[in-house]
Amino acid sequence: MCLAIPGKVEELFQQDGLKMAKINVGGIRKSVCLQYTPEAVPGDYVLIHVGFALSIINEAEAQRTYQSLQMTDDLKDFAALQDQVSNEIR
Repeated sequence: MCLAIPGKVEELFQQDGLKMAKINVGGIRKSVCLQYTPEAVPGDYVLIHVGFALSIINEAEAQRTYQSLQMTDDLKDFAALQDQVSNEIR
């Protein structure tokens, strides 16, 4: 099963000619490619899957998703996975 996680766009930048953003996902900050959602601006919420923002969603939908993930502890699993990947890259 694939899961797209909502994240809030905090800042925009370019990397290797691609539109990118720093995204906050439940307190975890990561870089995400915005090529599929070039209209996204800071303050917007986007659905993220494998490092790409796939669509822009409203804040209410993002909050509902966060609540569902917290009820199932999936947000903690996401944070643990991010830590594991970061440690493997180092």
